[in-house]
Amino acid sequence: MAAAGAGILLRRALALLALACAWGPAAAHELRLAVSHGPVSLPVYVAEAQGHFAAEGVAVRLLECASGRQCFERLAQGQADLATAAELLVTLDRFRGDERVIVATLSQSARQIKLVARGAGGVLAPERLRGLRIGTAAGTSAQYFLDSWLLYHGLDPRGIDPVALPPDQLVGALQRREIDAVAIWEPIASAARAALGADAAVLPHARVYTQHFSLIANRRLVAEREPELLALLRALARAERFIAERPADARRILQQRLGIDAALAAAAWDEHDFRLRIDQSLITTMDSQARWAVREGLVEARRPPARLLQAIEVEPLRKVAPGAVDLLQ
Repeated sequence: MAAAGAGILLRRALALLALACAWGPAAAHELRLAVSHGPVSLPVYVAEAQGHFAAEGVAVRLLECASGRQCFERLAQGQADLATAAELLVTLDRFRGDERVIVATLSQSARQIKLVARGAGGVLAPERLRGLRIGTAAGTSAQYFLDSWLLYHGLDPRGIDPVALPPDQLVGALQRREIDAVAIWEPIASAARAALGADAAVLPHARVYTQHFSLIANRRLVAEREPELLALLRALARAERFIAERPADARRILQQRLGIDAALAAAAWDEHDFRLRIDQSLITTMDSQARWAVREGLVEARRPPARLLQAIEVEPLRKVAPGAVDLLQ
């Protein structure tokens, strides 16, 4: 029995050694990827669940975050090598310097951020929001969506009572009637609607903002760890194909990862475009956000930073998937 046990241990050790040799230098240093909790991160979840990172020879450790902002902060503080977050955080960061860059967008969505309010189960007219306490995560894509939504409907953002709260505190505040509505992303938006039950109203969802959920890195990493970054992007490209070709399996991965029901997982397919890419709409959105940040006094600068295009590193994605880059230089 002892000999048999020793034989099993030896075979396991040899298997691990073979895997390490197959991975080569890329396995020597793992990439720490801070991942925002939500449907937006599905390509990352699929890549991990299906073993795409290992297949491409890159060791990746996922660090779960409650929001893209938290992921971005981990990146800025050196606790992560890459982060998933909305493009707005890179736009705002550009006012302070140019250290962090977008290397790809993982998904695009014009509908995953929602306005949920008390409305006796009916459709609440936009003008009814005047004077209401609306909770949102300050300095995030949710705040940008809220301001854009109000302006689209002819409402002054200063005509509401904004309440800045961490994302994980919004539903509780809504239940305790400390706020009247929330502007937030999925899956928190659905949790807010469920908490209100028959009293919930989801306000009309005009296409006021398309979020580009992005893979973000420090510029230094792009230069110094390119082989690992390219392997990571190849793994995400595999995940993109898996999502397109096996949507039912991808939805199950999303359900298990987020602990959501089948209906909410299915809704993600109507609300997201899970394609790895960089296109011109990303720059257009960031330009608008930079002007908004100056206008609303979110930054000290009096004008938007020049050449927001420099906040995007296109070459890694171009090497992996040339057709995924459609950007005017």
